[in-house]
Amino acid sequence: TGQHVFPGLISAGSTLGLQEIGAVRATRDYAEVGDVNPNVRANVSYNPDSELIPISRSNGILLALSVPRSGLISGTSSLMMLDGWTWEDATLKHPVGLHLFWPSMNMPKPKSGKKKKKEDNTDSRLESIQKIDDLIHEARAYWQLKETNSSSFKHDLRMEGMLPLITGEISVFIHANEVRQIEAAVYWSNRHNFRMVLVGGKDSWRVTQLLKDKDIPVIYTHVFSIPMRRFEKYDQSFITPFQLYEAGIKFCISNSESSFQTPHIRNLPYYAAKASSYGLPYDEALRSITLSTAEILGVDEHVGSLEAGKDATFFISDGNILDVRTQVNMAFIQGKRIDLSDRHKTLYSKYRNKYQQKGILK
Repeated sequence: TGQHVFPGLISAGSTLGLQEIGAVRATRDYAEVGDVNPNVRANVSYNPDSELIPISRSNGILLALSVPRSGLISGTSSLMMLDGWTWEDATLKHPVGLHLFWPSMNMPKPKSGKKKKKEDNTDSRLESIQKIDDLIHEARAYWQLKETNSSSFKHDLRMEGMLPLITGEISVFIHANEVRQIEAAVYWSNRHNFRMVLVGGKDSWRVTQLLKDKDIPVIYTHVFSIPMRRFEKYDQSFITPFQLYEAGIKFCISNSESSFQTPHIRNLPYYAAKASSYGLPYDEALRSITLSTAEILGVDEHVGSLEAGKDATFFISDGNILDVRTQVNMAFIQGKRIDLSDRHKTLYSKYRNKYQQKGILK
């Protein structure tokens, strides 16, 4: 019949379900007050009625990692199936990881003609890292008190949010792009003996040996970004996935981390397609948005490939999903056929009908 069957695509980081309209504060549930919020859970804020969900799954994205985004420690992410009446129905895995946004290692530009001392910026950065370290020490002490049933133990939601990381149940997902950020984050996670996943990784091509030696997977989100420095090649962001592949680093490709990109998760296949056109083998490009993503998120026993014993989460299309012309005809999540109608198709049908009535279209 000329149809193609693919495993459901997985977006490895977005605010899907946590945001509807960026300009409307009431629809933005991805940010919490304060810098340190390990107690925040993405799945309980997930809106299964979001108009962005059917738009995403119409292009084969059947699972998405919803990530809270604010401060230093933003909370724990949840892997959501893009179908379900409630957040409980939609949750495939929680928690997936604790998300830490590494402080900038760059010197900020002075404002209003005032000079900013280098020491001031260093102090600010060290204070941020110290704040994270203090929380780690507090969480370990809290865990010991809880394990020993100490009479001085008091339940603390923030500390409870840290326990999956402290006990080794989940990894720490560190968002970092600049090479000094990445190096500092790697050494920090190694010092605390945490399993780390690098998110962003724009400069990851510069530290491939370090990432390989420490066995750190990368969620690369910058395929369509401009180069970070003037002397870099114009296609550096396009070829980074190929460089990670050549270096033997486990990686996957995801959409841009920006909350502004949430409505555009449907374009995920074209991120992989761009990397494929700049050296990444086709099979690896497809793997980078399916099985590799599932492995990094710890759900490869259930999704990511078409194998016996796994969830029947897949879709059928009329062509190669990395081709922008391809249309998804059917999709299934855990064996249940899902509705592929969405707001885009509704509006297309509405205005096509308008011009048919006017006799402009047949």
